[in-house]
Amino acid sequence: MKKLMGLIAAVLLFVGAVQAQDVTGDWQGTLHADRDLRIVFKITKDDGKLRAVGYSIDQGSSPMNATGVVLDGKDFKLAVPGVGGTYQGTLSADDNTITGTWAQGKPLPLVLVRATKETAWEIPAPPKPLKPMAADADPSFEVATIKPSDPNVPGDWFRVNGRNFSTHNITLMGMIKFAYGVHGKQVLNAPDWMDQDKYDVAAVPDGEGQPNDKQWKGMVKKLLLERFKMTFHTDQRELAVFAVTLAKDGPKDMAENTGGGSLPSLFFRGTPGGILLPAKNATVKDFTGLLQEVVLDKPVVDQTGLKGRYDFNLKWAPDDSQFGGRIPPPSEAPDAPPNLFTAVQEQIGLKIESTKAKVDVMVIDRVEKPTAN
Repeated sequence: MKKLMGLIAAVLLFVGAVQAQDVTGDWQGTLHADRDLRIVFKITKDDGKLRAVGYSIDQGSSPMNATGVVLDGKDFKLAVPGVGGTYQGTLSADDNTITGTWAQGKPLPLVLVRATKETAWEIPAPPKPLKPMAADADPSFEVATIKPSDPNVPGDWFRVNGRNFSTHNITLMGMIKFAYGVHGKQVLNAPDWMDQDKYDVAAVPDGEGQPNDKQWKGMVKKLLLERFKMTFHTDQRELAVFAVTLAKDGPKDMAENTGGGSLPSLFFRGTPGGILLPAKNATVKDFTGLLQEVVLDKPVVDQTGLKGRYDFNLKWAPDDSQFGGRIPPPSEAPDAPPNLFTAVQEQIGLKIESTKAKVDVMVIDRVEKPTAN
């Protein structure tokens, strides 16, 4: 009987210890990258599921939504699709430390410590919204630096933070795609280095106010012409393209955005078995431009005739012809999302069809590696 009671007590202690494991709360730690970055994750539980929002507080106060937040025994993991990062670690016996690794290209150690009211780092308040720049303004970059990217710093991005524009690990071809809204196959006579050498750009516009999307792209165009000495002429060629048209009953589930604002929001997020694209304040041209620049392997032509700004969600499972082949393994789950072409038709009432069409092309006449800062 004593042995039985002892066994029962041991089982109860074990169950109590498992039940006591609680990862909700505020966690913080310092990531030692090219510079020290203080990282905070706020973890909550909603309907039995763990959720997390992250902050890199030395890089601003913008929240980063996490997905796949899981505590399995002592093993903890999450992903931050907005920056292409993942974190995996082990919860300590006292539930107050997670020792793990942050991976965003090159894996780096990151120890997270449960924060208390006294020890929690302050998350900076978001900056006050800037007044829009005058719509008829034609700004230039007042200050701009261009330098080769450090290959040891992971990630690649275009970023607008207030009036600060930056890129990291972006080629000249990537900048052309962003500024001119073209696919790489629409840029002809380009030397190899244009799609190989990667640059970091940091720039601030002249004038006052917050530039809109067109103004940011106009400033990048001027930067390419001035600092890369790029000249080109336009022509038309018949190319294999993807045409986006209205499906039979489309569009659908595309809510017209009436909240205003000058910039669209189009950021990919991971979702079980695929990719989620929540679009906010986006035109169809913004959407097709993103497909052309990041997802598909041919130019994308908008033939819908839709002119408004819309909010919609699109979820699909990419194949190896998308995202330059850098995709997660396909899911065999029965509830995995459909492929892109089916998803676009079923979820937002548009169609993507492969065809041929005459499109504008840029023929590079002259280009040089960037001038010194």
